[in-house]
Amino acid sequence: MGFKTKIQLIQRKDSQQWLFNIPAAIGAALELKKGETLDLTIKGKNSLIIRRF
Repeated sequence: MGFKTKIQLIQRKDSQQWLFNIPAAIGAALELKKGETLDLTIKGKNSLIIRRF
């Protein structure tokens, strides 16, 4: 089963930042902790790999 999430764009005067939320069920299943660092890797235009450090 997949989870859908919306992408946000935060635009500031000199920069921009893309954000997305991880649904609570995914965070719980991965046992994520507040402040944890994740590594994002692009695998083609349709795939993003997320790994723990």
